[in-house]
Amino acid sequence: MDFSTVIPTFVITLREGVEAALVCGIVLACLTKAKQPHLKIWVYLGILGGLVVSALMGGLFGWMVQMLGTASPIAEPLLEGVFSLVAVVLLSWMLIWMTGQARYLKFQVEEGVSSALKGGNSSAWAVFSLVFIAVLREGFETVVFIAAKFQQGTLPALGALAGIGVAAGIGLLMFKWGVRLNLQLFFKVMGILLLLLVAGLVVTALGKFDTVMQTLAGQSRASESLCFYYERFARNSSCVLGSAVWDLSKVLPEDRFPGILLSALFGYAERLYFVQAIAYLLFLLTIGSIYFQSLAGRVFFAPRRSVSRN
Repeated sequence: MDFSTVIPTFVITLREGVEAALVCGIVLACLTKAKQPHLKIWVYLGILGGLVVSALMGGLFGWMVQMLGTASPIAEPLLEGVFSLVAVVLLSWMLIWMTGQARYLKFQVEEGVSSALKGGNSSAWAVFSLVFIAVLREGFETVVFIAAKFQQGTLPALGALAGIGVAAGIGLLMFKWGVRLNLQLFFKVMGILLLLLVAGLVVTALGKFDTVMQTLAGQSRASESLCFYYERFARNSSCVLGSAVWDLSKVLPEDRFPGILLSALFGYAERLYFVQAIAYLLFLLTIGSIYFQSLAGRVFFAPRRSVSRN
């Protein structure tokens, strides 16, 4: 059994789950402070609703992959490539945005709860919506990542459930029992892991698009020119990704440990090509530098108004 598929889903679900747990914990604390305990049930309903809708979206994506994957030999790699690109954009943006917004999170949630409580009879729905959207946002990011990796089946689901469970435990430790945790260090470490996971998706996406082009080029003589690197430069090149940077298939195969673990976590490829290597380095240099600047205090996506609260 390939237990390497558990780790990526666990890592990303844990990180996104802790963010959602922070929002839910702040909402519950605000309701207690405002002496509105009867609205807490709507927080739990919002959590449940967000998890259910996220699971339904995951099932829908899985069904789409299964149905479209049988329609054409290029459908599965094309879908995986598209999902990978969507995940790269979405997760990169959320990583940078959340890092910059972390210092304002408590104030923004408190302000949202305050506005919800002013809604009178609609307060319950407003509280539900606030929590539901927070959980669904994190759940959607996880679903897109799993779809990008095509990690269907029991083991990835177990990884996701384990991540949710640990995130819920962290939330209970902080808000139920008052345990002080170094969340800054937690998010810094998880952010670096997520950055490497997303960088791996860049390599994966390019590899899948190369497979699509190679399949199309092999279907007829008229489409052979699609593999322009192979046709015009070198026979050991890929279809559209250039010449090989390395071929470690005999030294570190990606279907055996530890290659299988590196592939699942960081997009390691036993055959890496020039365009993939350049794209990987460019991603780390651009998104990575922005992320580390965010950690240093530079805010790239500042809220509309910043209010200092203790």
